[in-house]
Amino acid sequence: MNLAARDAGLSLLRQHALIAGEPIAANGAGVAVDNPADGALLGHVPDLGAAETKRAVAAAVDAFTDWSRGDPHERAAFLRAWAALIDENTEALGALCALENGKPFEEAKGEIAYANGFIKWFAGEAERLIGETQDSPLGHLILTYREAVGPCALITPWNFPAAMLTRKLGPAFAAGCTAVVKPASQTPFTAIALAELAYRAGLPAGALSIVTGEAAVIGKALCDSPDIRKLSFTGSTGVGRKLAEQCAPTLKRVSMELGGAAPLVVFADADLDLAVAETIKGKFRNSGQTCVCPNRVYVERPVAETFAEKLAAQVARLPVGDAFQPGVKVGPLIDDKALDKVERHVAAIQADGGRILTGGARHALGGRFFQPTVTLGGDDRLFREEETFGPMVPVFPFDTEAEALEKADASEFGLASYLFTRDLDRAMRFSRRIEAGMCGVNTGLISTPVAPFGGVKQSGYGREGSIHGIDEYVNVKTVTLALRSA
Repeated sequence: MNLAARDAGLSLLRQHALIAGEPIAANGAGVAVDNPADGALLGHVPDLGAAETKRAVAAAVDAFTDWSRGDPHERAAFLRAWAALIDENTEALGALCALENGKPFEEAKGEIAYANGFIKWFAGEAERLIGETQDSPLGHLILTYREAVGPCALITPWNFPAAMLTRKLGPAFAAGCTAVVKPASQTPFTAIALAELAYRAGLPAGALSIVTGEAAVIGKALCDSPDIRKLSFTGSTGVGRKLAEQCAPTLKRVSMELGGAAPLVVFADADLDLAVAETIKGKFRNSGQTCVCPNRVYVERPVAETFAEKLAAQVARLPVGDAFQPGVKVGPLIDDKALDKVERHVAAIQADGGRILTGGARHALGGRFFQPTVTLGGDDRLFREEETFGPMVPVFPFDTEAEALEKADASEFGLASYLFTRDLDRAMRFSRRIEAGMCGVNTGLISTPVAPFGGVKQSGYGREGSIHGIDEYVNVKTVTLALRSA
């Protein structure tokens, strides 16, 4: 076990929240945070409520005017200074992320680098926050400006505690917004560590608060506040609907990155070895606990058995274990409910006549570990409706392209999708027709700071990352100049 890395992660662990940059210690027992690999207690964070949330909002309001009206090049310089500190602390941040999330240490370090990519990207976007000029048919000159929308509420999930934070904070800070962040209670320490680095990099007091505690209480306080002008949420569709409803009375700007049940389609002409390798890359990151990982795999019938056997052979060799064990690729699930859900999905496939090709049960390691699993056949309906959020790949045969598209679209969700074929016409045709915000063609990895990230249908609205990401945090103001004739 890499004890040095583990100790480095623990050195960044802070058992407090942050309001306007000031530490707020736990009052009483607080919220317990454990290591999913062994259930060991890592520490506590405060169980804050509506009153503390209102204090954080007030601090964001106080800091907003100067921050938003300042030189955007200075905001870019701050973001670059923050990114440099993250680079210096990648090992420790990765270890802290691995400790509270359970993902393998090397994968967690990769998340920190990915998270920092958003900070670096939006540092550049801060310097390109440009407007437009246009002549009016009335003889006026029309000017447009992109101005910070206001103090923001950002609610982030447990599965990517670093990346989902920076994917929101990067554009918010670049635009000139201040923020109140509610991290997931399972993984608050990574967010707190990143926030402290932001203040070390020169972030003005009050521009960022990290509030911890019961999600429903804090979320409602943020949604109810008329001073919060923007809410960005990543999480389940059910919670997203509730937050959108709570934001309606104050007509907040809202962006939602919600659930997915991503289809992955493999045609008979595809490079099967590539499709297998990319399916594993896409599915088994974070032990299958990602909103964009393939949730249901459709394979053209002539190659379905071959593909499934190749996939099962590779999956059976994936090392499972604690985050700091050398070579580990699959870690534990986040909690017991997640473990129960994977078991239920495996049982559903068996009940529908499907076969387990590898895995299919809790791992011999015990605790929250589940065997990496591949199944073939059965009914796909459950997997259209629910994300497994675990290390299970169900494979279903199909016969025609039309059938594959129909199955892929037979879900209320539309976040990510994947397609494997050597036929360029089919690749273009299918990727344009599929009802998803994103489609990977011959790849299982689609997320990068430079690509728009977001879904359609019940997977939400708004885009994160790319040149479009900052648009979620700005208003467009129009100024019409009546020009006098000479």
